[in-house]
Amino acid sequence: MPFNHNHRYHPLFLGLVPPAATRALDVGCGQGRFARRLAARGLDVDAVDVSAEMVRIAAALGSPGPGKVEARQGDIANDDLERNAYGFISCIASLHHMQFDTVGKLRDALQPGGVLAVIGLARASTPGDYAVELAFAPVNVAARLVVAAGEWLDGGPDPTPEPPVEMTFPTMNELRHDARELLPGSTIRRLPFWRHLLTYRKPLA
Repeated sequence: MPFNHNHRYHPLFLGLVPPAATRALDVGCGQGRFARRLAARGLDVDAVDVSAEMVRIAAALGSPGPGKVEARQGDIANDDLERNAYGFISCIASLHHMQFDTVGKLRDALQPGGVLAVIGLARASTPGDYAVELAFAPVNVAARLVVAAGEWLDGGPDPTPEPPVEMTFPTMNELRHDARELLPGSTIRRLPFWRHLLTYRKPLA
């Protein structure tokens, strides 16, 4: 497949799934790769994307079991979400396509003890942010070379279309401020490949 930074974080996300979770929501599911990995762990997954083409591909891939993947076209920012419905909600490079206050709906859709996990993109806004991005630059180059070599050995890139790319991002300071307001107790940390990880666990009480 073409090099995709976001796929590198699937194992990290799987490690954030609460042991008791049985139902998940994958926001901006794209081709459904991560939704299928959740289903393979036994979760029933609502995989949602605004792109009809991405949903078609995700639905065609089916469910690997034992959990089920239900792929549908929708806009989470405008859809009604069932309250206290999900043990795990994932947003892999999708939240920056919508207003950040959408996390309020996702927060309310979590079951008590459930986890919201976001891989996002944001612009550096402090010297520390810029230092981290500079330090990770060689890792990005190395990863691209490894993937390119694998594609060459495997007969060339996968022609399956990738989800559209959004290039307008908030700053890290804006993100930190909004997360404190809407997701109290959440954590944000920088990751390689110009990503950050935001995690929020809904209180039990």
